Amino acid sequence: MKVYITAGEPSGDKLGASLMEGLKARVPEVQFTGIGGERMIGQGLESLFPMDEISVMGITEILRQYGKLKARIRETAEAIIAAKPDVLITVDLPEFSLRVAELVKARSDIRVVHYVAPTVWAWRPKRATKMARHVDQVLALLPFEPPYMEAAGMRCDFVGHPVVTEPQAGDDDVAAFRQRHDLGDAPVALILPGSRRSEVSRLAPVFGDVVARLQQERPDLRFVLPAAAPVAPLVEELCAGWAEPPLVLDPRKLGEDMAAEKRAAFAASDVALAASGTVSLELAAAGTPMVVAYDMGWLSREIIGRMLLVDTVTLVNLVSETRAVPEFIGKACRPAPIADALLSVLEAPQAQVEAMALTMERLGRGGPHPGDRAAQAVLEGLGRG
Repeated sequence: MKVYITAGEPSGDKLGASLMEGLKARVPEVQFTGIGGERMIGQGLESLFPMDEISVMGITEILRQYGKLKARIRETAEAIIAAKPDVLITVDLPEFSLRVAELVKARSDIRVVHYVAPTVWAWRPKRATKMARHVDQVLALLPFEPPYMEAAGMRCDFVGHPVVTEPQAGDDDVAAFRQRHDLGDAPVALILPGSRRSEVSRLAPVFGDVVARLQQERPDLRFVLPAAAPVAPLVEELCAGWAEPPLVLDPRKLGEDMAAEKRAAFAASDVALAASGTVSLELAAAGTPMVVAYDMGWLSREIIGRMLLVDTVTLVNLVSETRAVPEFIGKACRPAPIADALLSVLEAPQAQVEAMALTMERLGRGGPHPGDRAAQAVLEGLGRG
């Protein structure tokens, strides 16, 4: 069995490697070629070129690097057509993946599977119809996504979300974390302002004001901020001006210990203030109640506000079919109501605890590994399941 598989960023490399492992367990003689990072190469992938050459985020960066990206798309499509694999699996990165799929389908009947459904349930629903012209099957991370893909004419299998497989800190880890940072038995609020410079710059002043208000209301609260590596220097600079600077967990100082320290911080916290994104699922996996807040530039706010099809952007709310997580998006992203919501969640977290547990159950916790489910779905789509 010959599989051509592509990924362009660390999260996709992780998904791809897990899928490859699942395929190897079922079809030991499988051969992999494509594009991937260290994890996928470790599973036996022969990469056409380094993965980071196609890891392009944002409209501005895509336009700036459009010539190089277009050349890599053509090169990849030509390599796939020449290789004649049994299946092409593209992992996330739709700007690259779906353009490659379109070129491949135009000149071959190679089966195309795309791993990670686009968020057509949130905005731009016509993407599914366009995608169906050159994608045969979608592997979805969220349980409510298959009907959207199937309505457009594609097979879609919910395979589970990788967050359910992530290790979690135990009681001993939490106790050691509290001792290490002299937290005692004080309540802890986790502050998560994002991982991109633009969002951290925009949210840090608001979050800093929230922290100041919380400190006035609850002087016993301690604040912990695990900084993302790309924005650690910026976080350090911005937090220095807060009235109540948090304990910043800095990946530059912690190195390989950062992942474990972050897990312990999540588990040790009583409540979290988080930028909107998949971090809400990380918090749910750790059982940490949260409030979500996010803002953007005026133009983006206006465009997205007009196109949004859902009344909540928080995945815990969507998956659990509740509105247990308070969210403050766009114009609503103001310090006073955010602080009030955090105090309310801190006092009465039970509704969220139940919603988070339901979310993890619906995402596949306790069931087969997502990589195994994805591999089985691919083989069934090929008639080999």
